[in-house]
Amino acid sequence: MDRYEVEGHEVHEAEVKPTGNGAHVLVPKRWRGATVKVVRVTDPNDEDE
Repeated sequence: MDRYEVEGHEVHEAEVKPTGNGAHVLVPKRWRGATVKVVRVTDPNDEDE
């Protein structure tokens, strides 16, 4: 696993959910208009592919 250092204001941990041909992560509504970065911290389950 790689290590990344990111400066920011707060962290939100969530599960990635399938949607159409991709996936999404829901974040708090108060984050609308903000710039965010997403870091995958676990391997995806092979059975979900």
